[in-house]
Amino acid sequence: MPGPLEGVVIVDLSRVVAGPQATMTLADLGARVIKVERPGDGDETRGWGPPFAGAERVSTYYLSINRNKESITLDLKSDEGRDVLARLVRHADVLVENFRAGVLDRLGFPVERLHELNPGLVVLSITGFGHDGPEGGRPGYDAIMQGEAGIMSVTGPPGTPSKVGLSIADILAAGNGVAGVLAALYERSRTGRGTVVRTSLLASVVGAHMFQGTRWTVAREVPESVGNDHPSIAPYGTFRCKDGQLQIGVANQNLWRRFAPIVGLDPDDSRYATIPDRAARRAELTADIERVLAGDTRDAWLGRLGEAGVPAGTIRSIDEVYEWEQTRSQGLVIEVDHPQLGPIELPGPPLRFDGAPPRGHTAPPLLGEHTEAVMAWLQERERAESDRAESDCAGRDRADREHAGREREVRGE
Repeated sequence: MPGPLEGVVIVDLSRVVAGPQATMTLADLGARVIKVERPGDGDETRGWGPPFAGAERVSTYYLSINRNKESITLDLKSDEGRDVLARLVRHADVLVENFRAGVLDRLGFPVERLHELNPGLVVLSITGFGHDGPEGGRPGYDAIMQGEAGIMSVTGPPGTPSKVGLSIADILAAGNGVAGVLAALYERSRTGRGTVVRTSLLASVVGAHMFQGTRWTVAREVPESVGNDHPSIAPYGTFRCKDGQLQIGVANQNLWRRFAPIVGLDPDDSRYATIPDRAARRAELTADIERVLAGDTRDAWLGRLGEAGVPAGTIRSIDEVYEWEQTRSQGLVIEVDHPQLGPIELPGPPLRFDGAPPRGHTAPPLLGEHTEAVMAWLQERERAESDRAESDCAGRDRADREHAGREREVRGE
């Protein structure tokens, strides 16, 4: 599959979400991803459900984050498994792992050894709480981190800490990991040496706090959950109309001057004249708006707001999102041929490149599906490497003989 990362080989020791999401993104970009799984049950997400699909009970969770990869099985607690991993490392560009801190060292692959095997190797390490610090060894699944790193405290109805309905801490960590890998590969192109990229679920969530973080670090204000409203801007959130709800985002004064007349308000009304005024009277403003919205349907209001250039939208269910023509027009739904399920649709990659044709995609692999093929590739690489070494040695011998002959000629021998 051609792509910007064509030719890059990634050994993927990760499992669950953050690491597999990162390697899937790299695979979408054209890298060859060899997913190393333990024999027997493999990646934990293969057993996560319901829902499962087909008679073989394939986990839809696993299907969501493992497209475009190859799967091999290795017992990394065995000498044979560790030997194969060492061989893979020698021929890889990137190794990705999300073990708890210290696990890779105990398996016999500390960073120092990885770079002895392959000085150009880029290592991506994703942990829960970070690889060091007083709590660096703690395990950290997404739900735990949403609480520990503050997401739940600013999500949900007031006074009701709520989890985001997506594995957002994992996905943020994956995105940061991909950025780090791409930067490290670029650096290697200049230096010839690999490096270690570290991120964590904790770092990724705190790095995404944005204005909620500076509310505390600068203004010393502890953010609290405000439901679907924006803590600083109004009107900005969910509003009821005749037949449901819609989202409206009036984020600046220009938009306010367009929006206010649509709902029968004077944009210069002193109660609502500025963003701070509107935020201070949020409940009163919402009541005034919803009294007017109650007179017509969601589609009618979306039409009026769209004509005025006011950002607004509906609240779609997941099935509606995937059937939406706009979603499909962006390549966000792809079809793959699964060896057990046949043709299935999956969420598609979020990046496109101008001028590049749409890429083909492969289904998330069965456990160990590509073990034989990867081992054959390794043997071929090692044989080619050995042939080059013999050729180089023969070339040096020939050059030495020619040099010695010239010296004898000079001496007149």
